[in-house]
Amino acid sequence: MKIFLRNLTDTGAFGRMLGQQARPGDIITLDGGLGAGKTALSQFIGQGLGVPADCYITSPTFSIVHEYPGRIPFYHMDLYRLGYEDLEELGLEDYLYGKGLCVIEWPERLEDLMPRHRLHVNLTLTSESSRTATLTAIGAFKNRLAEWNFSEIMTDQNP
Repeated sequence: MKIFLRNLTDTGAFGRMLGQQARPGDIITLDGGLGAGKTALSQFIGQGLGVPADCYITSPTFSIVHEYPGRIPFYHMDLYRLGYEDLEELGLEDYLYGKGLCVIEWPERLEDLMPRHRLHVNLTLTSESSRTATLTAIGAFKNRLAEWNFSEIMTDQNP
């Protein structure tokens, strides 16, 4: 499924919807180049989860994982600087299979640790302010994604 996000308002609506739909134990993997909007989307997902406004969501590039309170815990990971060997030592399984929502930037670093059930979102810049989000439901997410209503933020127009 492809969703064309024309601007930051569309990206916000999309991210908040993902946060509102999240259940304990859910995993969303975010892919896209540097500057594609992964951290911005994560901030909007946090808003949808009810993360308090005074808990500013930032990129966890140097700390690897940031935890935030919300309707369910929000675990935001950035694996950009890690190799597979590093990941095995960190004990990320506690987050991946915990009671919150786990959003992972640069998920390809997980290799063998990649969760079997997840929503994968690939962000591609189409202009300075717009992007296309390509959603791939993997495992148990296939049935759930079909139930979500993206009509308010979807368009059939090409970017």
